Amino acid sequence: MNLFTSPETLPFGVAVALIVAIALLEGMGMLIALSPSNLIDNWLPEHAVETGLDRVLGWLHLGRVPALVLLLLFLLGYALFGYALQKVAFNLFGGFAPAWVAGLLAVPPGLATVRSIGSLVAHIVPRDESSAVSEQSLVGRAGVVSAGAARRGLAAQARVRDAHGRTHYLMVEPDLDDEVFEEGAQILIVRKLGAFYRCIANPHPHLF
Repeated sequence: MNLFTSPETLPFGVAVALIVAIALLEGMGMLIALSPSNLIDNWLPEHAVETGLDRVLGWLHLGRVPALVLLLLFLLGYALFGYALQKVAFNLFGGFAPAWVAGLLAVPPGLATVRSIGSLVAHIVPRDESSAVSEQSLVGRAGVVSAGAARRGLAAQARVRDAHGRTHYLMVEPDLDDEVFEEGAQILIVRKLGAFYRCIANPHPHLF
């Protein structure tokens, strides 16, 4: 039985197909100035500071690494471990494990791939991010929403410069419940909660 065409390995074939599709979409997006990264940021689930979900997302480097890169890392780890698991199962038992069992077992290795490789990526992509300043030092800095729309419970990516002129990419939410900051809005970082920053409209946009 072929490892790559068996129904029991379908979840991992889908993961590989998604990797290829995302790569193609990103390539086409570069031609029309529309990146899939914006859509992925909008798909992120709502979080609440009280539940600790923001700490989990921070553990996965969300906010330090583009969401698209994290998704690709997960799919890569998920597919590689899944195929390896089914190969071992076939060699030991003469048949593949059920697709749903193998699919569930491959989730933790996928997350581990995000955690381990994402830590390396966070230090090299993008290069204009720097760990030379503390995260708290970005509080009080002006920035602009660069991907997605920021609303309470749904963070968006923002571009902020530190005191040395280096660019940092942060995940931000409005500090007020009823505010929404669309892509391109000028903001002011007012505090940090977990892996996310809270912001208000920049009262002095000419200083950005």
